[in-house]
Formats: sequence, structure tokens, C-alpha cells
Amino acid sequence: MSKPRIAVVFGGRNSEHAVSLMGAGSVLEAIDRSRYEVIPIGIAQDGRWVLAATDQRYAIEAGELPAVDTSGTALALPSGEGSLVAYAPGSIPVELGAVDVVFPVMHGPFAEDGTIQGLLEMAGVRYVGSGVLASAVGMDKAYMKTVLAAAGLPVGRHVVVRERDWRLDRDRVVKEAEALGWPVFVKPARAGSSQGISKAHDRASLEEAVELARQHDPKVLIEAAIEGREIECAVLESLGDEPPVASLPGEVRVEGGHEFFNFEAKYYPDQMSLTVPADIPQEVAEELRAMAVRAFEALDCEGLSRVDFFYTPEGKLVCNEINTMPGFTSLSVAPQLWAASGLSYPDLVERLIQLALNRSPGLR
Repeated sequence: MSKPRIAVVFGGRNSEHAVSLMGAGSVLEAIDRSRYEVIPIGIAQDGRWVLAATDQRYAIEAGELPAVDTSGTALALPSGEGSLVAYAPGSIPVELGAVDVVFPVMHGPFAEDGTIQGLLEMAGVRYVGSGVLASAVGMDKAYMKTVLAAAGLPVGRHVVVRERDWRLDRDRVVKEAEALGWPVFVKPARAGSSQGISKAHDRASLEEAVELARQHDPKVLIEAAIEGREIECAVLESLGDEPPVASLPGEVRVEGGHEFFNFEAKYYPDQMSLTVPADIPQEVAEELRAMAVRAFEALDCEGLSRVDFFYTPEGKLVCNEINTMPGFTSLSVAPQLWAASGLSYPDLVERLIQLALNRSPGLR
């Protein structure tokens, strides 16, 4: 019998392009080639789909971020049967066969936000991770907080700033931000990997922060600063009928003089530390894990998610956000949480592929 064909898709048209490649490199290394036929597919920043070149670079080298090498063979993914077709100018298209599962190691807009999930749904192709709705809600931090609050989870105070608000009613936005108390954190509503995030201490720095965030997304979130330790927990869908399971919680600490957990702290060496299990009371750890599962189910997630919390000096937990496709290098937080919980990175990748293979295409 032929082996299942797994297409690992990475890259994309957003500022998290390089982060996607770093995760894809780890996934490609971890997949068991004795069990699966693997097809690496890159999406360039101009939207082109290509079979990855043999010398595609996936890691940061000499401080240079990786990008999809567009010298690979161009691809098309027709709808209906999930078949890959290779083509080049002046050449006859070549049928490469159907794909059993797509593993989209992708982050940010036009990727993690339900867009590629919708494409795959229309093509009738199984894929790793959450569906269209959960992906879209998880990407949009404003709607995410609305859904989490409706599920009874504590979320931080915040202000949503849409493009029209900032253009026509800036004074009102500033007053609402001031009411949160200085300092505040300003971030794009639909971006990840800490892209476009900054800390504002007054009106002048707030306006600068909003303009920076607007470079990534016209919709911006202003959040009240929360004093507390950052505790993160990963959630994994079960293979059978059992409920989702939560990893041990881990505490993230920023090193290297960073004021908060920014892009450099996340992805450059020796800029952050992770302690698993987090040094918190057992009853708090159990409450946090239960809340993480509630967040996963509130968004109707599938596959894997990471849920981030603040643990305040008063002993309260605040749910900061859920990430439906968390950073996925072997050294990223979610895989490390599962490794400390007894599930190695290769086994985590295998679990996600099996979950996708067992998924029925179409409405669930």
C-alpha cells in the first residue's frame, strides 16, 4: 500500500512568513518518512505556491530571516480532489497526485486566520489544526476576547480601535485608553509573534504605538497592563471521544533586557526562558489547565492550541489569548510544554497528523 501523502505548507503573505519557515523546518525533520510521503510546499510573500527547493533554508542564519525560495516548481491546488499540479511557462501541467493531509505550519493573516482552512475545505482536503471559524476567531484578538468572556473566562480590560475610529474620533479613543490606566500595550488585532506590539506610557507614545500596529492591521487593540507572571498551557485534541487534554503549565520569562515578550525574545537564542512545570500552587495549576481546555472548547478548536494567562500577585488568573497555530519549532513554547508533559516533538507531530487523517472532510 502507498504511504499517506503529507503536504507541509509554510510561508505566506504576512509578517510572520519567517516564523512559519522555522516551524516547518522542525516539522519536516520530525515526520516519520518510513510512514509518510512528505511534500514541502512554500507560499511566497507574493502568493505564489511552489514545491520547496532542495536547498530551501528554514532557519535564521547570521541574523537573516528565512524566506520561501521561489525557484522551486510552481504549484496549483485545484478544488474537488486535493490534487497537486506542477506547471511552468511553456510546459504541460504535470499531475502530482492527491494529498491526504495538509499540515499548514502557518501563522498570521492569510494563513492562520481561516483563509487557508477555507481553501482546503473547498478542496475537500483534510488538514492539521482548527477549522475556519475557530481559526478566524482565534486570529482576531477582539472577537477572541468576546468569545472567551462569554464562556466565563476572565479577560483583561481593553479597547478596540477600528480604522474609522482612529481617523475620525481619535480623542475618544485616547480617552478610553487613558481610562485603562498607563501604561498600556498596543497591538494589531490580527497578528501574532508579537509583531507590531509596543508599550505606551502617555498620549504621544500611544499615538506612535497605534501607528506602528496599524502597519500590520488597520484594526488595533489597546490593553490595560496586567501585573503578573506569564503562564502558558498547551491543549491537544484527543484521538478518541475523550475531551481535550492540557499540558503542564509553564512560566515564560523574558531575558536579554526586553521590556516584554517581543519577536526577538521569542525567536532569537537565549532571549527567553521557560520553566515547566510553573512554580505555582497545585490548585492554581489545575484551575489554569481546566480554563485552557474551556478556552479551546469555547472556540471549537481542533488539533493543538496554546492558551496564555497572567497569574497576578493576588492569586488570580487572567486569560490573555489563545493561539490556534502556536509557534511550532521544536524549541517553541507549546512543543516544550508537551515534551515536559511526556509527549516528544516527533510524537506530537504524529498525533496531529493522525487527528487530521481521522477527520471527516466537510461540516463536523
